[in-house]
Amino acid sequence: MIAALVGVTLLGAICGLDVVSFPQAMVSRPIVAATAGAALAGRPLDGLVLGAILELIALDTLPFGASRYPEWGSAAAVGGALVGQIPHGSRGATAACLLAALVTAAFSQWSMTALRRANAARTRAILPQLEAGSSSALVGLQLRGLTADFLRAGALSAVAFVVLHPLVLGITATWNVTGRMSHAVVVGVAGMLAVGAAWNAFHTTRGAGWMFALGLAAGLAMVVIR
Repeated sequence: MIAALVGVTLLGAICGLDVVSFPQAMVSRPIVAATAGAALAGRPLDGLVLGAILELIALDTLPFGASRYPEWGSAAAVGGALVGQIPHGSRGATAACLLAALVTAAFSQWSMTALRRANAARTRAILPQLEAGSSSALVGLQLRGLTADFLRAGALSAVAFVVLHPLVLGITATWNVTGRMSHAVVVGVAGMLAVGAAWNAFHTTRGAGWMFALGLAAGLAMVVIR
């Protein structure tokens, strides 16, 4: 348990930093973060399934500018780590860990908003130095922001993992719906959300429909070839 907590804290911190701060290397994408989180317990495939479902839900999120959005990276890392703690083959594991990831994502949005306000206050406090062209003030502001984002995401991941761990264990222990049915409901809901996100993209981005069709054709071709 301690090893898993340390692992998810570090992974969540890295994913939270990657979303908008640094290095934006896509490790914070749900399918990557959830797989890595479950891999901490030697169950990467279970995390991959959860990450794929979270990707469908997160398709409509655009992490840029001043918009408010859930931080899917840390949330997916927590969900994946929780999957790794549930006995293999437990019914309802995917649904329970998806719920945990969504709860974490909701709180992550609040934490990012609070951090932005703190960064803005810090910027206003040293505005005269910035206007004077102080490089040390600028570098210090950047480093403080990066460090605060790293610590924020790490703390969020640690608290979420500790708080939600007994919840997902309790859910799976009392889950009485067949695994096939629960998977169908979860994937169905996530799929509907993904279709809605894709529909919006088709109407707002030129050529999005053709790109989607080409990607779908390539994916189906790979399945057939294999």
